[in-house]
Amino acid sequence: MKLLRNLRNFSFLFVGLILVTSCNDDDEIIEFVPTASIVELAQATPQLSSLVSALVKYPDLVDLLSNTGTFTVFAPDNDAFEALRIAVGQETIDDIPEDVLKNVLQYHVYTTAALPAISVTTGTITMANGEDADVVADANGVFIANAQVTQVDGLATNGVVHIIDSVMVPPSILPIVGTIVAPAYFNKNFTTLIAAVEAANTDILSLLLGNGPSDNGLTLFAPTNAAFEAAGVTDVNGADAVLAYHVIDGTIMSDMLPVTTGTSDEVETLGGDIYITNAGDDVSINGTTTVTATNITGSNGVVHVIDRTLLPPTQTINEIVAGFAGGDPAEFTLLAAALSRANLADFFASADDSYTVFAPTDAAFLAAGLDEAAINATDPAAVAGILTHHVVDGAYAFSTDLTQDAMIGMLNGQNVTIDLANLAVQDAAGTTPAAGLIASLLNVHATNGVVHVIDAVLLPSSN
Repeated sequence: MKLLRNLRNFSFLFVGLILVTSCNDDDEIIEFVPTASIVELAQATPQLSSLVSALVKYPDLVDLLSNTGTFTVFAPDNDAFEALRIAVGQETIDDIPEDVLKNVLQYHVYTTAALPAISVTTGTITMANGEDADVVADANGVFIANAQVTQVDGLATNGVVHIIDSVMVPPSILPIVGTIVAPAYFNKNFTTLIAAVEAANTDILSLLLGNGPSDNGLTLFAPTNAAFEAAGVTDVNGADAVLAYHVIDGTIMSDMLPVTTGTSDEVETLGGDIYITNAGDDVSINGTTTVTATNITGSNGVVHVIDRTLLPPTQTINEIVAGFAGGDPAEFTLLAAALSRANLADFFASADDSYTVFAPTDAAFLAAGLDEAAINATDPAAVAGILTHHVVDGAYAFSTDLTQDAMIGMLNGQNVTIDLANLAVQDAAGTTPAAGLIASLLNVHATNGVVHVIDAVLLPSSN
C-alpha cells in the first residue's frame, strides 16, 4: 500500500535479530530469514516494555506468540498503555482484573495470517478474542479499532508486528469506559460486584451505563470484594435487588452527604430506602456500612466506595422475631410471649410504620425473672409498659446515630441513656448493670425499622 511507505519500518530496531537485506560481492540480494519470535521481538523493543509486562502475566499467550504460527500483532506502545491506565482510573496496569486485561490483549492478535503492511486493506478482521476490529486504510494513514499504526513490519519467525498509538478496546468493553461502571470493571478489587452485574438481568447493566431515570446521572455505592465477604454474600446470582439498592437516581457528591453528626438522612435508591449517617469521623449507611472513598466521577454520575455490601431488608420486625423464635436454637421466644401477653403481637407487623427496637434475648428475660410463666402471670398492661420502654419514640435510630450520654425518648414516655463507651443502654429504672448492646447483633434492618439486640431487659421507672 503506497500510504504505508511513509510509516517507519521498525524491523531495523532489532539489531542482531533481523536484517532486512544484504548484498554479496555480485550484488545479489540475499533475503535474511527472521530468527526471533513475536515475543522476542517485543522484548527487544524498549517502547513495548509495557506490552511485555502485561503479556507475561499469561503464559498461554506467551506460548502462543512464541511458537510456530502465522500471527499479526498490533502492539500498543508504552504511551498507549499509560493512556489506558489513566482512562480507566487505575494506579497501574496490575490493578486491572486479569480476565479483563487478557481479553484486551487477545483483541490485538490476528491469528489467521501474518499481514505485512502491503497486505493491510480497509475491512474487518476477527481478533483472537472472537470480536471484530475495523481496519481503515486511507490517505490519513492506517487505523485499526481507532488506533493508528505508527510503525510497521516487525518481521518474526511466526508472524509480523505493527506498532499502534493506543490500546484497542474490544467492542464488548468499550461502552463501559468512562462510565460509573469503569472504576469497578477495571479494578481487581471489585470483581465480585462486576460478577453480580454480569449475572443480573441485562437491564441492570443498561441502567448503570445510562444517565438514570431522571436523566440527572446516577450515584453508585460500590462494594469491594471484601465488602461482599463482610456481608456474607457468597453467591451473586440473582442479586438484581441488591444491586439496585446501591444506586441512586441522581448525582450525589460527597458534600451532599449528611453533614450533621448523629442524624440519618433517608435516601431513596432504585431498590428501596437507605439511611446515611454522619458518624463524626465517617459517613455510614444503615449503621454497618462505611463510605471509604468518594467522588470517583464518570460520564454518567459518581461512585462512592463502601466496605460492606448493602442488603435490602425483606422482613418486618415481627417476621424477624418469629423467625428467630422458630429457629434452632430458638431465640426471642420470651419476647414473642411478652408481645402476645401485652396484646401487641401485631404491633411490629405493619410495613408502613417505622420503629427502633432494643430487643432482649431469652437469657435477658430469664435474668429478670421473666420466664414464660411469669410473663403470663403479669398484668398485660404492665408487660406492655415494659415492652414500650424498648421502643424508640420516633423512626430509625441506627447505632451510628447514637451518641455518648444521649437521652432517647421511648414509647412509654420515659428515657433511656446511651453509654457508647461501654456499649450499653441505661434504663429509666437505673438498673445495674446497664443492658449491654450485643455488637454482632446491632442494626438488624427490617422493612419497618431496625433492631438492636441487648443482654438485659430495660425496666421503666416506677415514679
